[in-house]
Amino acid sequence: MRMQAIWNGEVLAESDETIVVEGNHYFPPSSIIQAHFKPSDHHTVCSWKGLASYHHVEVDGKRNSNAAWYYPDPSQAADKIKGYVGFWHGVQVVPAGEREVARSED
Repeated sequence: MRMQAIWNGEVLAESDETIVVEGNHYFPPSSIIQAHFKPSDHHTVCSWKGLASYHHVEVDGKRNSNAAWYYPDPSQAADKIKGYVGFWHGVQVVPAGEREVARSED
C-alpha cells in the first residue's frame, strides 16, 4: 500500500515500500522530500534498535522539532530499517489519497 507522511498540508515522504516496525511506518530514504528536513542534534536510544538520530521538519516557515527519526547504524536486529525515516509529533502517516489538507495554526 502506498503511504504518505503529511504535515502542515505538505507531503514529506511517499512510498509503497515502507517497513512497519512497532506500528510505525519507516519510509525509505529515497522517498523523503529533502527540502522539508533540517538537521537536528537530538538523539534517543532504543533498547533493541540502537541510537536514533532526528530531523526537524519544516513547511512554509513552520518547524516541527525532531518530528522525524532514523537509525543510521542500527543493531543487527533492526538492520532492515537502516536509514529509513519514521515520523511523530503530529505528522500524519496515511494511505495515499487520504491526504489531510489542514495546515497548522501554530
